[in-house]
Amino acid sequence: MNKKIKILLVSVILLICIPVTLSFGQYRPNAPFKQKTIPAPDFSLKDLQGKTFKLRSQLGKPVVIFFGTTWCPTCRAEIPAYKAIYEKYVQRGLEVIYIDINEPAEKVARFTKSYSFPYLVLLDRDGSVANDYNIVGVPTLVLIDKEGNIITISHRTSDLPLNKLFPDKK
Repeated sequence: MNKKIKILLVSVILLICIPVTLSFGQYRPNAPFKQKTIPAPDFSLKDLQGKTFKLRSQLGKPVVIFFGTTWCPTCRAEIPAYKAIYEKYVQRGLEVIYIDINEPAEKVARFTKSYSFPYLVLLDRDGSVANDYNIVGVPTLVLIDKEGNIITISHRTSDLPLNKLFPDKK
């Protein structure tokens, strides 16, 4: 009797597990609920000299945006990585932008001067652009492709797939 119960239990388990296991292979690329691309929200912001920058004017070039603040210790720690990205990819067509959120221009100017930012610095004085990009913490990095679509949003430079946009020449 005990042997019959074991066989019955194993059979029931197999009847449940096999269909469940097979259903994991049901991934459908381009399923109707999956959006292929997410367009980057367009914006216009002033730089430290008061000149207006418009994201839409960068169509045709990939763009990386670093959202940060002067008070953020992780933002300061990431500055060498931001500079390395700038030095490696700007000559290859990448537009590199730093957007400071909710801080006065004078404070941001002192901060960027002390760290010798080589890239464009924009002021999001009211946080509206950060809000449009759903920024909940800094630093946040946004990589945008040539067509103006968001490729990735990350908190670490190592997560940016820049090598896919700019494969190393062999």
